[in-house]
Amino acid sequence: MKSLAVLALAIATLAPCGVAAQTAHGLGLLGAWAVDTSRLPMPPQARPKSVTITFSAVGADRLRAKVEVIDPTGALLQAEGTTPLDGSPTAVASNFEADMSATTMPRPEVLIMQLAKGGSPASTRIYTVTPDGARMTEVVAYFGPDGRPVLRTNHFSRLR
Repeated sequence: MKSLAVLALAIATLAPCGVAAQTAHGLGLLGAWAVDTSRLPMPPQARPKSVTITFSAVGADRLRAKVEVIDPTGALLQAEGTTPLDGSPTAVASNFEADMSATTMPRPEVLIMQLAKGGSPASTRIYTVTPDGARMTEVVAYFGPDGRPVLRTNHFSRLR
């Protein structure tokens, strides 16, 4: 379930190059995305029924992210946050994974997010949208329970 929490909080923000350029060109991270649950690195019975991340602009320099997870039992888990796009550490509503976030968006199709909880690192996430704007990958970097670094890739399709 920790993996679901890590995936679910995949929320936060973008950075200076970002939100206005995305809306002008129609590509980039803004919009709703659904994870391909069949490719999640966990046993099928442990996979969520669905995971949706929605990124939306809040002015020219802030991003709102909302994550909705339907877990294997059918329960709804939600996380939501709005943060500036300048990479500064920002408190977010505490949830299953984070209470702080720092994000930057070096290009309209790339988002880098650092999450923390209780003053400790939670994960780093790098989102990349394909040139056609239809798919997005999320590379999640974190430390496993044994203290070893872990990289996981999640695959998304654009819903809108």
